[in-house]
Amino acid sequence: MPTRLRKIRRQRATRYMGWGQVGQHRASGRRGGKGHTGFLKHKWTWTVKYDPSMFGKTGFRNPTSFIVKKWINVGNIDKFYLDMIKNNKINNDKKKVDNVINLNELGFDKLLGKGSITKKYKIIITKTTNLAKKKIEKVGGEVITG
Repeated sequence: MPTRLRKIRRQRATRYMGWGQVGQHRASGRRGGKGHTGFLKHKWTWTVKYDPSMFGKTGFRNPTSFIVKKWINVGNIDKFYLDMIKNNKINNDKKKVDNVINLNELGFDKLLGKGSITKKYKIIITKTTNLAKKKIEKVGGEVITG
């Protein structure tokens, strides 16, 4: 068929070129919809292959669990105590022999057992590990939880 007789040549000067009056063949029909349209229907195979975690919930969050946001290790207590004295955040009276550190007031949630300690301290903290407690008591210190 000659090019001059083809339908597309006849419709070239018209306004809609054979696709109707209200915007057919103009929007997002070719791609199957706009946005997330069809991810549960005709685009499901794409969803399974490329984004399988798009739908559904995963995991479980225990509402009564204690989430530790800030912690400190036993090995950091000596350096931490000296820094706090240097910055005047802990009162260090020469009359007091026991070095009391209230880690709750300083924003710590838990005391962990990594490292070693040289001086004896009286430490107040919400939670602690058994290893941390043993290391502090071995030197002669005390851990108060609560």
